[in-house]
Amino acid sequence: MNPLREAKLIETRRHFFGRTAAGIGTAALSSLLNPDLFSAQPAPQTTAGGLPGLPHFAPKAKRVIYLFMSGAPSQLDMWDYKPKMNDWFDKDLPDSVRNGQRITTMTSGQKRFPIAPSTFKFRQHGVNGTWVSEVLPHTARIVDDLAVIKTVNTEAINHDPAITYIQTGSQLPGRPSAGAWLSYGLGSMNQNLPAFVVLHSTVNGGFGGQALYARLWGSGFLSTRHQGVSLRSSGDPVLYLSNPDGISGKMRRRMLDELAKLNRERFSEVGDPEIQSRIAQYEMAYRMQTSVPELTDISGESKHTLDMYGPEVKKPGTFAANCLLARRLAERGVRFTQVFIRQWDQHGNLPRDIRRQCGIVDQPCAALINDLKQRGMLDDTLVIWGGEFGRTIYCQGGLTKSNYGRDHHPRCYTKWMAGGGIKPGIVHGKTDDFSYNVLENPVHIHDLNATILKCLGINHERLVFRHQGRDFRLTDVHGKVVGELLA
Repeated sequence: MNPLREAKLIETRRHFFGRTAAGIGTAALSSLLNPDLFSAQPAPQTTAGGLPGLPHFAPKAKRVIYLFMSGAPSQLDMWDYKPKMNDWFDKDLPDSVRNGQRITTMTSGQKRFPIAPSTFKFRQHGVNGTWVSEVLPHTARIVDDLAVIKTVNTEAINHDPAITYIQTGSQLPGRPSAGAWLSYGLGSMNQNLPAFVVLHSTVNGGFGGQALYARLWGSGFLSTRHQGVSLRSSGDPVLYLSNPDGISGKMRRRMLDELAKLNRERFSEVGDPEIQSRIAQYEMAYRMQTSVPELTDISGESKHTLDMYGPEVKKPGTFAANCLLARRLAERGVRFTQVFIRQWDQHGNLPRDIRRQCGIVDQPCAALINDLKQRGMLDDTLVIWGGEFGRTIYCQGGLTKSNYGRDHHPRCYTKWMAGGGIKPGIVHGKTDDFSYNVLENPVHIHDLNATILKCLGINHERLVFRHQGRDFRLTDVHGKVVGELLA
């Protein structure tokens, strides 16, 4: 039996239409891999790929660095100052405040919900007197560059659906992540690095905390070339980046050329667009063999810069090292850099654990903002900080004057944004005395994502992809731009 003849006999409707578009697809792929072939003049170092007509309007931000605090940091102990709660120590949360709102199974069996005021001191900082906890001394010095949003809210109350929700616009897996949407919509600004890079930060040499699944930086139903590329902290930054023993660069090039011929032949038979993605990814991997080692070599950074990020900056995989790496990625035109750090899930021993976590992230976060600012990059780099939801004012487990835990709280929590079209030095939104409900200016996570896209010149209602008969987007069928956050 002839396999090629068999493939033609079982050709599907999708393959038929794919083949009719093969000429266009091949031309598009060729222009991506070698723009000079399709230009009268040498191709400028500008955006490659992306959708026609995007950005929809002049962007303020060219790129995003998202510092994601996985596990949900407590807004009550860092940003949302509630001095009146000192008089409520160990008193029960009033039913009128909770108002029947959903709670997790971890505290639903408690006989009471005793209020646990923060043990940390707060002070006002910056021109507008933003309240910041003592656990964030470095970040406190840059509040005039931040927009602190106290009223972010979500419906998800457990970690995995909550992180999936804010990353993809749905609590159910399978949708493209925010970075994948930007890669799809805006394309890449560097032919030698992925448009979307993910960095995982270690804590005390390990990761710990809630598991993070690859779908959080996945491409969903978009082409796989839009998914995030995770850089590792040991060995090759990307798996199999180095050539095996006995394989030279010239031999690798020849092998890829022959493989591309086979893939193009297969594409001409079945018209599957994923074959094009495969060719493009092989070529990207080849170019990354040179670009990634240069990226991760920080030996050329000044002592002033390294000192700014703190003592752990030279340890690969630490949050400090990843923040510096995020700046280097931004410098090289990477569209979306996601920096994860876990172990914020503090159901018990919160005062001790949050002080440790803040000690890890505080100085590098401030250094990243200052570093971008000194290099003239903050104006067109959007930096976002925060987690998937917040923490309750009531205690989980035993309560003492010096120790307590907090459960998950999706109704209101704090994130901050800086640079890239965001109004600096403001506090947006107001919560009640218990940091339990929003009183003014709620910001749903769909609103947050709509605002992020706005900074990048994208109308969130128009960045869509038709899948299984429906138009999908990052903000689902919701979301409004929060104009008060925009510069």
